[in-house]
Amino acid sequence: MSAVIGNAVIGQSGGPTAVINQTLVGVVQAALAAPEIERVYGAIHGIQGILDGNFMDFSQEDPDNLEVVAGTPSSALFSVRLKPNEDICRRIFERFRQLNVRYFFYIGGNDTAETTHLINEMAQAQGYDLRCFHCPKTIDNDLRVTDHCPGYASAAKWVAQAFMGDNLDNRSLGGIKINIVMGRDAGWLTAASVLARVFPDDGPHVVYVPEVDFSLERFCVDIEAVYRRLGRCVVAVSEGVHGPGGTPIIDLGEVDSHGNRQLSGSGALGDALADAVKQHLAQVMPDVKHRVRADTFGYLQRCFPGVVSDIDAQEARQVGFAAVQAALAGETPSGSVALRRLSAESGYAVETFITSLQSVAKETKCLPSEWISAEGNDMESEPFLAYLRPLVGALPAIGQLAMAPAALDEGSGSQGKGSG
Repeated sequence: MSAVIGNAVIGQSGGPTAVINQTLVGVVQAALAAPEIERVYGAIHGIQGILDGNFMDFSQEDPDNLEVVAGTPSSALFSVRLKPNEDICRRIFERFRQLNVRYFFYIGGNDTAETTHLINEMAQAQGYDLRCFHCPKTIDNDLRVTDHCPGYASAAKWVAQAFMGDNLDNRSLGGIKINIVMGRDAGWLTAASVLARVFPDDGPHVVYVPEVDFSLERFCVDIEAVYRRLGRCVVAVSEGVHGPGGTPIIDLGEVDSHGNRQLSGSGALGDALADAVKQHLAQVMPDVKHRVRADTFGYLQRCFPGVVSDIDAQEARQVGFAAVQAALAGETPSGSVALRRLSAESGYAVETFITSLQSVAKETKCLPSEWISAEGNDMESEPFLAYLRPLVGALPAIGQLAMAPAALDEGSGSQGKGSG
């Protein structure tokens, strides 16, 4: 199938990341350089912008400024959470026909892949020659087929450093600290907290992910055991933890257009868990005053400037280029860009390839069960860290005093080293 002459539309959808604009600029640069693509439009607020006729012209952007935008977190085109129905798809095609759009690139997660798939199916049904390509992004790292998702490594780096800081604070004063990390159905980001462990007694000391049914009673007992042993405990909990059968621990009663429960807009889960731990400890250790605190990391994980994985930024740009190359090659009229990890003597390396939209749309990739401890309260660190460390890169160096006992001679009258 040869390339078709026409215009391109690029959009961003779902939650932003630290490197999503690298993918955007990768698509833009490749599309602007392609003779088959006449105009490159940006849909402001994704498919909502297409419906509203709200576009920008990338040929009018300063190339130097595009590079600055590429290194800026958040969605430069602004985002949207909108699941198209048949009427919305029909209106999108009316707009595409009007603008002679033949290339559609949509950057986002599995809901975005589903949207791209729906638009592609209607294009085929109507006999409209449209190349639809999904460019992956998600901090949740839960897209199927691909080894990992652009956006995940930078968010994982942020989570690791946040837990490093919390562990150091907790080590100084003791007590129990519970941190709620993003992750509705998969615990990839929560699991990244184990990168914070430098010394044997470092937290997080227990980790809870949605892949394992959550027991509040077991949670309290696990924390008590660490607390008795160390006098402190740092806890990582995914926002999506649930009881048997998927029963939510806290249900805010809100869903988006794709039917996803809203989990990140409240500190209710952290507060509920902290209260349960306080009540438990008051019963089993009544003579001790217990310091229990909880934080919900929330949106801070997604777009924090300055905490970006170099590999993540590089690969995010790479998938943008790959999407345009695939669309122009025409070997498949649609697809999702994926990353494949290679065996390389020099160390870490990946290549891009195209997988079907159906293989990515809507479904979730969970943590491998063998990477989760048998008790369900920690990670089997070595296989997971071998996967994650090359993506995240270097983390801050953490040190501890040797704490050599001082030889005291109280009767000598010496003022110590440097006296006089």
